[in-house]
Amino acid sequence: MAQQKEITIYDIARKLNISATTVSRGLKDHPNINKLTRKKIAEAARELGYRSNNFASSLRSKKTHTIGVLVPRLNSYFMASAMAGMEDAANKEGYNLIISQSLEKAHKEVANANTMFNKRVDGLVVSLAYDTENMDHFTPFFNKGIPVVFFDRVYTHRDSTCVVIDNFKAAYDVTKHLIEQGCSRIMLLGGNMLRNVYAERLRGYKQALKDHKIAFADKLVYISNLTEADGTRAAEHILKLKEKDRPDAVFSSNDTTAVHCMIHLKSCGIKIPDDIALAGFNNDPISKVAEPNLTTINYSGYMMGEVAVSSLINHLAGVSSVLSTNSIILRANLITRASSLKNKNL
Repeated sequence: MAQQKEITIYDIARKLNISATTVSRGLKDHPNINKLTRKKIAEAARELGYRSNNFASSLRSKKTHTIGVLVPRLNSYFMASAMAGMEDAANKEGYNLIISQSLEKAHKEVANANTMFNKRVDGLVVSLAYDTENMDHFTPFFNKGIPVVFFDRVYTHRDSTCVVIDNFKAAYDVTKHLIEQGCSRIMLLGGNMLRNVYAERLRGYKQALKDHKIAFADKLVYISNLTEADGTRAAEHILKLKEKDRPDAVFSSNDTTAVHCMIHLKSCGIKIPDDIALAGFNNDPISKVAEPNLTTINYSGYMMGEVAVSSLINHLAGVSSVLSTNSIILRANLITRASSLKNKNL
């Protein structure tokens, strides 16, 4: 079958017996074209099967009106919420998102960044993969003046903005809460210290211990990929310890790992929070359905995504000449629930 001819504005102009310039302006809702004519143009375009040539328009304007988004994975509540915020912010300003996930692998993040660069995205929004160390794949963007905004898991660069929460303070607040519940052997379930979020949570945890005269112990820090299976493995690790060496509280750097640690501990006869108090991070829906409900840190993934994209679009629109605000720090707060309430009087 022969390929159907692509419909152009000239075809619409011939059908309506008007100029191609009028058609072009009408399709863009130009105020100089009266409403009736604009309506006729839109109807003719639909009837003929006209598609706007975004590629040609991009070549003329040197803008694609697309924003590249690189994230570690899409199958988390936090990231899904962030993506929703990004979509809303982008759509309001006429931008489209090209979304890719690294699946927590640096080599895939590099490949995705190269693809975004070759697709000529107007800007890039990034949350780093678990094991990314070398940041050279962002250099072409910086060299070309293509704005890059990092969020949550960030890389600090003089020509970019980071959208984060105060992970140090959040971890400090969780640890302090557990100490106030009478806990003194608090285990931290942490992630890869290459990433700012996990490094800052460890730092906040250590500072809270220090301020309350509790000695820090390396053996009470358990580093993993923070998956469901890692939560179960952390529980097994705790159960293998002699009773006198077991923690009386566990603070996990995400809710998923905390809940699965708790499930396994409970299945082995550990009472939560009487034997071991638990707290997580992110306020995922799982924290509200776990029994007992999980103490956690609440912050808005939606707002983080929205702010990241809005900041980038403001830069593209000339609202800000450079991404000079190195960090935008969003609010986070501790939500206490039954999983950590050893001291019922507090």
